Amino acid sequence: MATLSELSGPYTYSSALGDVECPAGSFHLDLARRKMEWSDGMYLLHGYQRGEVVPTVELTLAHKHPDDRAGAEEILAEVFRVGGHFSIYHRIIDARGRPRQVLTAGEGILDASGKVTAVDGVMVDLTLTLQRETEQAARDAVAGATATRSVIDQARGVLMGRLLITSDEAFRLLAAHSSRTNIKVSVVAAGILQLLESPEGPERLDAVIQAIQAAAAPHG
Repeated sequence: MATLSELSGPYTYSSALGDVECPAGSFHLDLARRKMEWSDGMYLLHGYQRGEVVPTVELTLAHKHPDDRAGAEEILAEVFRVGGHFSIYHRIIDARGRPRQVLTAGEGILDASGKVTAVDGVMVDLTLTLQRETEQAARDAVAGATATRSVIDQARGVLMGRLLITSDEAFRLLAAHSSRTNIKVSVVAAGILQLLESPEGPERLDAVIQAIQAAAAPHG
């Protein structure tokens, strides 16, 4: 945890995503004197420069996002009462009105009698990391959708060539087979393409296509 000697400069924590920086700061709260100290990083995270404000518990809580404040207050009240480690993922709104997604972790320090005398902790800004993860997930989803469309289009082409049917008719066959067998269209399509690459592919492919046609045929 942070100590008073470490409450001078800002900190930057690394991200598993590589070049994404995670600004961070540390804090110390003396419960007996109700005095709070912030590192430079804590001031920056809250939109201030050192000397502009006096850090207090009330100021810190005031910057919590309204929807997250009650939960944070509840956890901190418990830490003030019994001590121990804590971790809070929440949002803050800095002095310029900018939202940040942060993780605050720390420890309530106990004296020899078991009384909580201080709280040391660190706050890490995860905003850019989470944004990068969201963007990457979106890119992966688009790439996956594109790959799936490509596989289905190739399978449609196989059916069109084998059965001399249109693209729409080929897709209806795949969809009908998918519905009857409860197997995704993309999986059915991938199976067709795999057969093309196997030694016994042509013969097995004819059998699969017959099954697809049978599944799509009207049932009386």
